[in-house]
Amino acid sequence: MNHARFRRLAPATLLTVAVLASTLTACTGSNSSGATAVDFQPGTVVRVIDGDTLVINFDGDDQTVRLLNVDTPETKHPDKPVECLGPEATEKLESLTPPGTRVGLDFDVERTDKYERVLAAVFIEDQTLVNAEIARVGLGVPVLIEPNKKYYDEVQAAYSEATARNVGLVDVASGCTVPAELASAMEALTAAMEAPVGDTASAAAATAAGILAALTTAKAVREALEAGKDTVRVLAIGADRTAALVRDLNTRITKGERSLAAANTKATSLKEAEKAAQAAAAKAKAAKAAVAARIEAERIRAEAAEVARVDAERVQAEAAEATRIESERLQAELNARAEADRLAAEAAAAEQERIRNLPPAPEPYIPPAAPYVPPAPPAAQDPYPGYTGPRCYAPGGKTYRPC
Repeated sequence: MNHARFRRLAPATLLTVAVLASTLTACTGSNSSGATAVDFQPGTVVRVIDGDTLVINFDGDDQTVRLLNVDTPETKHPDKPVECLGPEATEKLESLTPPGTRVGLDFDVERTDKYERVLAAVFIEDQTLVNAEIARVGLGVPVLIEPNKKYYDEVQAAYSEATARNVGLVDVASGCTVPAELASAMEALTAAMEAPVGDTASAAAATAAGILAALTTAKAVREALEAGKDTVRVLAIGADRTAALVRDLNTRITKGERSLAAANTKATSLKEAEKAAQAAAAKAKAAKAAVAARIEAERIRAEAAEVARVDAERVQAEAAEATRIESERLQAELNARAEADRLAAEAAAAEQERIRNLPPAPEPYIPPAAPYVPPAPPAAQDPYPGYTGPRCYAPGGKTYRPC
């Protein structure tokens, strides 16, 4: 630290902080203005644990210091999850008191708490009270645990600035804060209730489901508020404001339950109407299908009858044609036979006419008795056996010679 001593103006007294490099000299006396001077314990920041706890080296030891009269969301509790804005509170304390920062400590009636942590107010070189600064940005809430109330008013005043500016744990824009969760839950519930129910069972059921989901969220927020009424994020908005917000939420939940009941009633009514309409449509469809089946059966019967008629006509025509052809064949045979008979009759008649017109037959010729003729001598043998060429016969033609 560059100065041997630094001063801050307290609400009631002028406090002069004497921070020595290695030793503490405590003294009480009067300055020139008549105000009481108080010396503070010097120390050096070793590390930050969470938003309201850090390790400071003083009196020759590294000691865990719990900031007086301010409480920040948990980040290191063995039985609790990391709470809303807890990491941000830790980051704020780290930015105010990085390792190596020279600080001044002041104590109250009780020096330690039940966890053996040192209870102290911590000042940095520019006279900023770290306890109040954490509250001023809304990352810590004032807490009064008797008899330690020395810095409570300053922390409370700083936190009043935060609430006036709606920052930190009262910031609606921070999604995890109570105001943000309440606003989100009520906006969602309002939107779900104002959504059109629709004219179909599915639309009405969807609207009812949306209302139910919003109601579930709103009730979960209400239960979380009731279960965590002692948590920092609930304490941050105060008991009166919490009660008012819960009342508003209960009113919205009651309206939501009525809207849900109405949506469910309409969904049920529409579903029954749709079911009846579907049954009527199914019945009409079945009737239409029956008519179509009857028409189709009649068409099939008509087609079968037509096919049978055509087949019968074809068979009848083929039989008639065969009969005609056979009749014509028989007639042709008859005609041919008649023509043959006619021709035969004509030929017979012509032959009879020819015979009738023949001259009378002469008397039968009786030849005279023939004289005895001795038998002819046997023919001479062929003098040229095997010859097949031209032959020149001798007179009388009985002998020849090759020509």
